Amino acid sequence: MAMGRPREFDVDAALDLALHVFWRKGYEGTSMSDLTEAMGITKPSLYAAFGNKEDLFRKALDRYVDGPGGYYQAGLQKQTAREVVEHILFGAVDAMSDPSNPGCLAVQGALCCGETAETIKQELAARRAKIEQDLRDRLARSIAEGDLPADADAGDLARYVSTILQGMAVQAAGGASRDQLRKLADMAMRSWPPM
Repeated sequence: MAMGRPREFDVDAALDLALHVFWRKGYEGTSMSDLTEAMGITKPSLYAAFGNKEDLFRKALDRYVDGPGGYYQAGLQKQTAREVVEHILFGAVDAMSDPSNPGCLAVQGALCCGETAETIKQELAARRAKIEQDLRDRLARSIAEGDLPADADAGDLARYVSTILQGMAVQAAGGASRDQLRKLADMAMRSWPPM
């Protein structure tokens, strides 16, 4: 059996580079040439290691969730609902205002997607819905444990937090500063249900 040539590039480093291209340009705005140039690899190497552009985007999105977007899952582990939401909102501020991380990939990647990127739009919508569902489940647990008022609606609260996060992502993409994003997070926390 013939053995293929070993890869001459670091797959993880190449994926990080692709992530940043998608971040800056969105899914549809990113060409294969943009990717191969940034990653320093040929198209055949890209296809062999990552599949097509859509496959590469999904892998980059997973990388984002486990890396710069990891504040979200960490927030869900906090003890109280207030700590959960506070960690998520201020984690988002830190991630979105980090000069090396231009905003939220789940929002950035979907901006300006046309019909040719419908599967990516659906993927991003499904991932945002899953994130919101995870928060809804966590907040429902807080209601059951008495950490939130019994008449609180976990779905409404999760939707509220998701809307704030998505709005902050759009603001960050438009150049909002860390201080401006922190003010939005502060306002959201001031309206959080007292216990």
